[in-house]
Amino acid sequence: MLTNAAVKAARPRAAAYKIADERGMHLFVAPTGRKSFRWRFRFAGHEQLLTIGQWPEISLDAARARAESAREQLGRGVDPRTIASAMTFERAARAWHEQQLAGWTPVHARDVLASLEADVFPDLGALELDAIDAPAVLRIVRSIERRGAIATARRVRQRISDVFALAVSEGWAPTDPAAVVGRALAPAPAVRRQPAVTTIAEARELLAAAELVDAGAAVKLASRFLALTAVRLAVVRGACWSEIEDLDGNEPLWRVPAARMTLAAAKKLIAANDHLVPLAPAAVEVLRAARALGAGGELIFAGRGGAAPIGEGAIGALYDRAGFARRHVPHGWRATFSTILNERLPDQRSAIDRALGHALKREDGSAAKVLSAYNRAQHLAPRRRLYEAWAEILMG
Repeated sequence: MLTNAAVKAARPRAAAYKIADERGMHLFVAPTGRKSFRWRFRFAGHEQLLTIGQWPEISLDAARARAESAREQLGRGVDPRTIASAMTFERAARAWHEQQLAGWTPVHARDVLASLEADVFPDLGALELDAIDAPAVLRIVRSIERRGAIATARRVRQRISDVFALAVSEGWAPTDPAAVVGRALAPAPAVRRQPAVTTIAEARELLAAAELVDAGAAVKLASRFLALTAVRLAVVRGACWSEIEDLDGNEPLWRVPAARMTLAAAKKLIAANDHLVPLAPAAVEVLRAARALGAGGELIFAGRGGAAPIGEGAIGALYDRAGFARRHVPHGWRATFSTILNERLPDQRSAIDRALGHALKREDGSAAKVLSAYNRAQHLAPRRRLYEAWAEILMG
């Protein structure tokens, strides 16, 4: 249970953390040092979070009084988040997030909300929209830049601006203070190739080293599955059991919905654009091991608690701890797959491109848009042989 002394003494850490009070209320301490009182509750069958106020603007006793008032409102069947008469940034942001869900994958939706909860809500969440100015937004993004996360800072600034775009349209706020902040940000980092190992010896060494790291079983299994399938990291993190076909049969297959692929919005709606990944025996063994864990419900590679996928940075952190920092990142498996197979199987270039989900190419290497539009043959048999050959090469 919190005390005034404990609230005052709470110091920032590298990652945000909570100190519990009672009946769902807690003190949230952000890496920036900002402290806010929050209350977790359930409404309409879902867990919700109400930011009661920032310390020291609101005292511990006042926070408890507001939490009690919110509990009374909840008891009457009213959403406690409607307590405040003025629109706060967190309420506006959650409304914006809800509005975007139809066009996002579940994994992306969770990542967006997590970034707001970690980097923005601690400082801006409880503030009324018209109390937020450009310097306040700039302080947020500058603090992210100081972590070296330049691209993340730019994404967060854009998300804040998108929230204000909704707020201005709804009449909740007069202007978008984040709009001008983009000009004050550090330059976007130059586009560079993702670090990737390019020899089979290095690839095997990485997988072996990762197995020795003290990390969660789901993270290690996801790493191995990522290496065997060479899809994008987000696709593996969001993988669901309903996407797996014939796992215990003769032709196991992973059907990745087009909605979860990197495609134009219109193409995401067409089932013919689903990405098909024939599963080699080694990949099937990974899935069986994940099934034995049985902790993720519909998710194959679930994080702690089972309700969300493994963290966005979990596999990258695994590789760093395995001694491959700046040598290989999760996305690098696509380059590893392509480089090694094109060297060993130069006549299989088309199958390799299809396996990676790349656009079809003419013989001269140029894009063949018309061919892509009309040739929907999946060529699964050659692709299955390719994945099986890759698994044999990779796993030895």
